[in-house]
Amino acid sequence: MPGGEQGLVQVYTGEGKGKTTAALGLVLRAAGWGLRSLVIQFMKQQQTGERQALARFLALCVTLEQFGRAGFLRRGQALPEDVALARQGLERARAALKSSDYDIVVLDEVNTAVDFGLLAEQEVLELIELKPASVELVLTGRGAPAGLLARADLVTRMVEEKHPYRVGVGARRGIDY
Repeated sequence: MPGGEQGLVQVYTGEGKGKTTAALGLVLRAAGWGLRSLVIQFMKQQQTGERQALARFLALCVTLEQFGRAGFLRRGQALPEDVALARQGLERARAALKSSDYDIVVLDEVNTAVDFGLLAEQEVLELIELKPASVELVLTGRGAPAGLLARADLVTRMVEEKHPYRVGVGARRGIDY
């Protein structure tokens, strides 16, 4: 962070929509000030609007890397490949925190990866302890475990009150992905 400001640990969790969007909003704001961000997406390997926009408009400040198979992973359906990809993402995060190349590191869907058993909560807690004081670390995804919530400096819980999916409206390009 510029000026030696303290980097914090943020968690965006809950059943509502907007966790990744909130993290990407933070990255966008940071890019405006020239801060460098790395977004590591767990359990994702797909073309999304954010992936395209970051590559097209913010490539000088933001790097996005995905560690997952194509499609959606459901609880209880993880394959050894899913565990291996999550571990690769965690190793990449570890290297990024040690590198001092980034002001912000976002671990998108890491909470879900823990909740689904792809990663152990303790591994993520140990990763948090590697965080340099100047780096902002953001953990997103449903099902954030109690230990991560306790360790975080900021916790935002997204609550679903109403969702168009419930009445048959599917994911829309440019809005939901």
